[in-house]
Amino acid sequence: MAHKFEIWKDKAGEYRVKFKFNAETMFTTEGYSSKAAAQNAIASIKKNGPDAPVEDNS
Repeated sequence: MAHKFEIWKDKAGEYRVKFKFNAETMFTTEGYSSKAAAQNAIASIKKNGPDAPVEDNS
């Protein structure tokens, strides 16, 4: 699979999510206090991401 979400615990003890495509990190989320909250962030991205508008500020 060329893309995936990863959950990890940072040095501050917060859970973070990164989205990787072809081993390159595309984005990283803010820190969450629980793994469940990080999993909810992934679910939200999957649900709402496909319809997100593109804003070109160039």
